[in-house]
Amino acid sequence: MKPHYELELKEADTDPAELVTKALADFKDAVDGRLTAIETKAANDNKLADRLDRIEAKMNRPGIGAANDNDDLERKAFISFARRGVERMGADEQKALTVSTDASGGYLAPEQFGNELIKLLRQYSPVRQYANVVSIGAAEIKYPRRTGSTVASWVDETEDRSESEPSFEQITIAPFELATHSDVSTQLLEDNAYNLEGELAADFAETFGIKEAAAFVKGSGVKQPTGIMTAAGITEVKTGAAATFPTSNPADVLIGMYHALPGVHAQNGVWMMNRTTLGTIRQWKDGNGRYLVLDPISAGAPVTLLGRPIVEAIDMDDIGANKYPVLFGDLKGYRIVDRVGLSVLRDPYSLATKGQVRFHARTRVGAGLTHPDRFIKLKVAA
Repeated sequence: MKPHYELELKEADTDPAELVTKALADFKDAVDGRLTAIETKAANDNKLADRLDRIEAKMNRPGIGAANDNDDLERKAFISFARRGVERMGADEQKALTVSTDASGGYLAPEQFGNELIKLLRQYSPVRQYANVVSIGAAEIKYPRRTGSTVASWVDETEDRSESEPSFEQITIAPFELATHSDVSTQLLEDNAYNLEGELAADFAETFGIKEAAAFVKGSGVKQPTGIMTAAGITEVKTGAAATFPTSNPADVLIGMYHALPGVHAQNGVWMMNRTTLGTIRQWKDGNGRYLVLDPISAGAPVTLLGRPIVEAIDMDDIGANKYPVLFGDLKGYRIVDRVGLSVLRDPYSLATKGQVRFHARTRVGAGLTHPDRFIKLKVAA
C-alpha cells in the first residue's frame, strides 16, 4: 500500500481542467438520471390516469354503478316474488317491490323490465311515438273542445253590434283493460336458470303491444280504444278508382291529400301506411323520372314522401275496394291515456293442486281522436 503522502502528490499533479471536466460529466449524469426517473414516473401516472378514465367510462354505462343499484334490487325482488311468492320474501325484498292499485297482492314489474316493455310496445305501436300520450289517475278524462268561434263584422260608428259566442263540446276518453294469464309449473320456476321471468315479461309485452297497435289504428271503441282510422270526423279523399289508384298519374291523389290539409298541420304531418302499400307507392315517379319516395341521406333519418316522414303501421289496410290504406296528418291530434301500466299478479293458490302458479298480466289504456281537423285519410273508391 502506497503511503498517504504519495496519493496527495499524485492528485496535486492532476490537471485542474481535467478535474472540472470530470465533475461536469458526473453532474450531467446525475441530472440525466433524475430526468429519466421523472419521465418514467410521469408515463406511469399517465397510464394510471388512462386506466381510471376507462374504469369511469365503464361505470357510467347504463346498468352499472350506484345509480342502478335500486334497479338491480327491484329486479331480484321481482324474481323472488315470481318464484316463491310474497310470503317467503324478506323485508328488504318486499320493500323493493312497487304495490299496484290491486289490493289483492299485485306487483308492478321492476323498472328494468319496464324499460324493455316500453321498447317492445313501441315496436308494435308506432302511433305511440307520435301521438299525445298522457297518464291519468281516474276512471276517465274529459276535455272541452271548441266547435265554433265568435264572429266579428264591420260596423258604422253608431251601428248596433251583433252578438256572437263560441261554442264547445266535451269529449271523454276512458281506459279499457287488456289482460291475459299464463300458467307455469312450480318446479320450473324454482329450477329454471335461463331467466324465465324475463321471457314471460317480454312475451306479455309483445302480446299487449300487438293488441294495442291494432286498437290504436282500427279499434272499435267497444271494450277497446277508438282507433284513429275508425274515429268520426276525419275528412276523406277518394282515389277515383274502384279498387286501386288511377293508372294515370296516381301520385296526384297523394299530392291532393297533402294540400287539402292546412299548412300548419301539414308541416307537422306524417304519412301512415303498411309496408305493402309503401311498396306500391315507392314505384311512382314524377314527370322527370324521379321517385317520389326518398330514402334517408343520413343514418336515423326517416323515409319521406313529399318531404314528410312515412310511418309504417302493420295494422293499416292494404290497397283494395272501400279500404283506407293511407292516412296523413299530425298524430299529436290523437291522444293515448295510460291508467295502469303492465302489472303482473302472481296466483299460487288456484292451481296449487296441479303444482302450477298462474301469472295474471293486465294493463289499462284508452285512446281517442281529439283533433280530427289535423288529419285526412284516403279511401279506395270511385
